[in-house]
Amino acid sequence: MERELCLSVCVIQLWMESATRKLQGDTRAASLLQLKGEGGGLVVLLHDAASRETRKRSSERPAHRGDRGIIIMSAIRKQLSFQILLLFISCRNINTKTLGATAPPLDPTAPLQKLERSYVLKGDSHTEKVELLNPVSLVLMCTWTGSQNKPTNITGFWSKDGKEIENSRVTVQLENKQYNLKRTFSIASEADLGSYSCDFGGEAKINFVLAVPQMGDERDKPIVSYLGDSVVVPCKLDDSKPTPNTWNWYRANETGKEQIIAGQKFSIKNDEKKTKLVIHDLTADDSGLYYCGAVYGVGITMGRVELKVISFFEPLKPFIAILVEVIILVAAILLYEKSRSKKDYTAAGNGATDQTNTLSSGENNGPEESSSMRQRKV
Repeated sequence: MERELCLSVCVIQLWMESATRKLQGDTRAASLLQLKGEGGGLVVLLHDAASRETRKRSSERPAHRGDRGIIIMSAIRKQLSFQILLLFISCRNINTKTLGATAPPLDPTAPLQKLERSYVLKGDSHTEKVELLNPVSLVLMCTWTGSQNKPTNITGFWSKDGKEIENSRVTVQLENKQYNLKRTFSIASEADLGSYSCDFGGEAKINFVLAVPQMGDERDKPIVSYLGDSVVVPCKLDDSKPTPNTWNWYRANETGKEQIIAGQKFSIKNDEKKTKLVIHDLTADDSGLYYCGAVYGVGITMGRVELKVISFFEPLKPFIAILVEVIILVAAILLYEKSRSKKDYTAAGNGATDQTNTLSSGENNGPEESSSMRQRKV
């Protein structure tokens, strides 16, 4: 748009120069006519003489006049070309990048809402949880009643996530038999959340844990679904938690978390403190960890859900294993019984042979025993 405007200005400027030159020529002609009218015959004679002299010179040197006209026209063209080139270069330097909708002017940065949290410590340490929804200017106030031996002053300092904050060491005076430590923190983004601690000379400490509202208990068991099916992965906040601004879904990958965008594969349904992720046409690659994120003004709280995609034969594997074990056990029992029956049959055959031999020997000894008995009777 700006380039078109610049080119239009160039054309108008060239047209104005051309019109100015034409006007100058017309003015000269009008002046000449006026001189003719005022000067009478002398001017006419002079003009006629000049005309005849001009025609004579033209007839004598036609080639030279033509060359002169060509030279004049060439100079004019060069001048116009140079002007056009300069204007084109100046127009070319204009940024002609097409922008989208112009964003409204930003309002001056509004001051953060002020929030105060305090705690009176009577022992050695304490942890206080602070839930934040939006950016705030947080004033933390620590009061320690001190130990039995209370010096007139001690050195106090602040730390964040276990690291001492620079230039936070101050001398804390004993006032009304207690020590007071106060500091203001600007909590504008999720990076500002964490654990803030006030330390009284290494003898006592108060921890303020700043965080967005946390999810409830996570699901211990994974959600199981089958190949080719669709599955609904639910996620919700406790009823006591405030409603988030919106919900996001993420999927774990090799580098961290990748946000899920609703489309043909995924559908996201948000309902205040609840959200659902619908995954269509499941494949084995869809197995893994999924994270639901409740988005607040100052940060995101995460919930974790595990999805396991299996085939229809997967649930049958335990039964198949049990069936195989039963078949093996029955086969072993049958083999054992068959082997035992063979042994019993062999033992029975040997017993019958021994009994026959015994009977035969008894019959052979029969007459001798009877004769001996007769002798005893005599």
